[in-house]
This record gives sequence, C-alpha cells and structure tokens, in this order.
Amino acid sequence: MPTSRLPGFYQKTLAERAQLLQAASGLGPEDLAALTGPGGLTPEQADHMIENVVGVYALPLGIAANFVVNGREVLVPMAIEEPSVVASASFMARLARAGGGFTASSTAPEMIGQIQVLGLKDLAQAEAALAAHKARLLALADQVNPSIVRRGGGARDVETRRITDSPIGPFLVVHILYDARDAMGANAVNTVCEALAPAVEQITGGRVHLRILSNLADRRMARARCVIPARELDFDGYAGETVRDGILEAYAFAAADPYRAATHNKGVLNGIDPVVIATGNDWRAVEAGAHAYAARSGRYTSLSVWEKDAAGNLVGTLEMPLAVGIVGGATRVHPAAQAALKLMGVASARELAEIIVSVGLAQNLGALRALATEGIQRGHMRLHARQIAVAAGAVGDQVDVVAARLAAEGQVRVERAAQILKELASSTEAEDER
Repeated sequence: MPTSRLPGFYQKTLAERAQLLQAASGLGPEDLAALTGPGGLTPEQADHMIENVVGVYALPLGIAANFVVNGREVLVPMAIEEPSVVASASFMARLARAGGGFTASSTAPEMIGQIQVLGLKDLAQAEAALAAHKARLLALADQVNPSIVRRGGGARDVETRRITDSPIGPFLVVHILYDARDAMGANAVNTVCEALAPAVEQITGGRVHLRILSNLADRRMARARCVIPARELDFDGYAGETVRDGILEAYAFAAADPYRAATHNKGVLNGIDPVVIATGNDWRAVEAGAHAYAARSGRYTSLSVWEKDAAGNLVGTLEMPLAVGIVGGATRVHPAAQAALKLMGVASARELAEIIVSVGLAQNLGALRALATEGIQRGHMRLHARQIAVAAGAVGDQVDVVAARLAAEGQVRVERAAQILKELASSTEAEDER
C-alpha cells in the first residue's frame, strides 16, 4: 500500500529523493522529469500561457510527507521559496497521524457570478421580475457551457442583492450560482455572466455594467479537522499539555485581534498557496477569498479554530472558500502541474480542495507550535541559514558546514557566513601546505 511516510527524506541527495518519490508514488519517467527538471516548463510552452514571454521563473518544489487525508496516504507537492514551510507541514502531518490524520470535506463546486444592474427606478420590482424569469435565465446559462452541463454541472440558482448605500447610489446585483465541476470556473462563470447580460437588461429595464465572477467563493467551501493527542506535542523539555495550552493561547490572540489574525492567516496560506501553485491553480483568487471570508462578520479574524476536547486532545478545524480545479487553465498546459495532480492521485476538484485545506491546517499548527514554544525564529533561521550560506558564496559541502556554524552561533548573516568561508579556505590552505 502506498505511504506518505518518507523517513529521512530530507537527508537524501536530490537523485535519491527522486528515486524514493518514484517508488512511493508510481510516477512514470515523464511525470518525474516534469517535477524534478528545470521548472517543468519550457519557454515555448510558457509563450502560449501569458504575454511578452522572455523565459520561465522557477520556484523550489518540495514534497510534504506524512499526510493522511480521509484515510488516504497523500504525498503533497509544494512550490514555495520560504524555508521551514515544507518541513513544518510534514512534521505536523506526522503528529496528526496519531489522531487518525485529517478529516476533510467540501461543498459542491459552486461559483458566484455577479451582474451589476444600474439605472433602476424600483429595485423591488426588478427583483420580482427576475424571480419570475428565473427558469429562463437558468436555461440560458446552461446553453453557454454544454460540456460542463454534460458532466453534471451548470447553473443552480439566481439570487439578487440590493446595494442601497454606495458612492453612486442604490443598484441591484444579480448572483448566478454556477456549478463548475472539476474546473476552477472563472472563465465559465464570466462567460455565463456575459451571455445573461442582455436578458437581465430586458427583464429589469436597467443597464448592466459589470459582469464577472466573485472570488469570495463562499458557496464552494473546504473544511479540515485534526485531533492531536497531547502526548504527541511533547518535545525538548516542553510537556504536551503545556504546548497544547500555549497553542490555544496563541489562537485566542488571532481570534480576538485583526493585526495578529492577518499574520496567523498568512501562516494558513503558507501551506495552501504552495499546493495551489504546484497544481497550476490561481493562488491570488484563493487568497482574496480567504481574507474576505475571514472578515465576513465585519471584523477580520482567524480562519482556523483550535480548542481542547474532553479527553484533553488538541482539536483544530479550518474552513474557508477554496476554488481550485484539476482541468482547464494552467493545469492543462503545465507539465509539472499535471504531474503534481497525478502525484496526489486526486480524481476531482473537491478532493484536491480537501487535501489543500488539510495542508493549510497543518502549517497553521506548525506556526502556532513554534510561536508557543521556542519562538518562530529558531527553526526558521536554522533553515534560512542555508540560503545565507549560498548568498555568501558557499558551494557543495560548504553550504551545510557554513549553515551549521551560523545556526550554532545564532548569527545568521551574510557577513558572518563570508567570514566562515574565509576561515574554511585558510584551514584548507594550511592543510595543503602540510
């Protein structure tokens, strides 16, 4: 049975990791090459994706291990430049295994398309007219993307919202609820909004202005939950119960204070964005929806919730909008995105969202655990030391030697790294002279 447990993975060479990954996942040579090669994308392929292409820009691609989501072992690709994130998510996933891993769920992949209607004398009358013609509007919407309808998706409902106080006065907003199936859905929803605009004008007598999807996709939710036995939180002289209570106190800060919540939620997105990027999805849309959802009560707050259950376990939950797809867009043309999806073995957009939200919860736990104990900088700077060593000119085996000394001294600075390199060079010269 495949497993996401890869003990000692971080200690292996690049070539050894590639071999272990292939053995653990069953990826073919082409898929493995897309993940382990230089960017997984050629300039010629990139030229068909965006405008004015001059090349490709690569990010480090790591594999988060130890994840069990809804009883299934999952290896998770993460594209990110920040040190400690992949390691933290992997370690927290290992702790979560003791409580059964992550339990995740999601709602139907319904997106919201918005049509702004201006110039109405009577908003209530326009709403009544739209309600009377709902069936007509839904039928028109379903004519736009027949392939999505064939797959079981399509228009689900028409709603209206009155905007009574705006810089230009009152107006009406029509919401088209649209099931995008396994697509992220932006193009499909935007096309539907464009197609319905003439009918909306004819029905209401108003003037349609904007017609575009909303990235506050709060009809397309993903949820994850994990239970961590307190004993699993023991480490370096910290009792598990102490760590648990410290995490709860740190969460309370984020729940009550928007300044803390912004950084707390950034920690959640540290786990989510890298998987969204690796799979060719739109991380800007995901972030926009996440932050808007965090402020849905009128006050910005934590996306996650942490509490203690009757048995003394730490229980975490994360719920947020998560519009991601496994078909269309970059997922169709980017070889590395296709290989990333194959690596995770996802069969639907909902399954992908459930994995991603689980990674977000794991990374949030990792940040809270660090903050509640040794502080965020100790572990982060230990890994950051490698980047500093490289920036100072270290190569090959020098990188680990210099990084280890920087971390031991607590001086993770380029200037100190350069001094250490000079010391190493002098030592080598002295050895050669002997």
